[in-house]
Amino acid sequence: MTASVREREVQTVSQERKRRTRSRTISRLDPIVVSRLPAHEYDLDPACISLVCPSCRTWVPIRVADTERATAKLVPHHTEQAGTEDPVRCPGSHRLVTINVTVATWSRRLEEGISETNGRRADRVIRKPQPMPTPAVMQIIGGLVDDKTARKLHEVHVKSCTTCSATTPRCTDGRQLAHLAAHTQRTAPLRRQRQTQQEEQADKRAWALRLLHDQQWKKVAGPVHKTDQQRVRDVLTALRKMLTAPAKPGARPLTTWEWADLQTTIAVLERQEKDLTHRW
Repeated sequence: MTASVREREVQTVSQERKRRTRSRTISRLDPIVVSRLPAHEYDLDPACISLVCPSCRTWVPIRVADTERATAKLVPHHTEQAGTEDPVRCPGSHRLVTINVTVATWSRRLEEGISETNGRRADRVIRKPQPMPTPAVMQIIGGLVDDKTARKLHEVHVKSCTTCSATTPRCTDGRQLAHLAAHTQRTAPLRRQRQTQQEEQADKRAWALRLLHDQQWKKVAGPVHKTDQQRVRDVLTALRKMLTAPAKPGARPLTTWEWADLQTTIAVLERQEKDLTHRW
């Protein structure tokens, strides 16, 4: 067989064409706007443009035709796994897609999201704190009971107990109370010293706060005193003008009680003015 015959046979054999999903069907659902979706729910890589279908939450390719009249829309897809008999088509099939985001903007959003996620993750391993040993019962009670109270408790127990004595405790309660009395008596000087130190520190802190308050008051005492004097003088001036001003025609005159109340207020303000003047 010559080479021309072989070439002719190859050209006449039908070849399998690449199938493409092309349909004029359009879903009744509203178009999907890519800019409203999170950056991790769509992929604008030219090799495979796809997004997460809002209806079935699966990744679905987007058919984008080369012509300007055609619009982008989701390819028809099913909600079941591949190979399932009688699959149900997703209602999001043939849904229009508005691609209003460039590839550069999408890449930048992904990088910002990755950097933000990495910033929220803790790089340092935090070890679990080791539990502290539990203190003994005598150590817990010893900080709450003083030596006198512990000694009185031990004496009351010895008097009421038939087996214990003042020198040899025999029952469990007697031994515990004896240990408590000995422990509080041994730590009494240290407790008193610590209490004295705390009281001295509290006194020093109160004295320092009082000294600071006095220093701050000395800085503003003069302006505050002048302001008080000026306020009292302004009120007195206004009240005296009310007394000396002629009555307006048609105005209601003051009653006896109102006149006495006004004079009392003026007398109190005059006394305040005198005190502010002579105090400084």
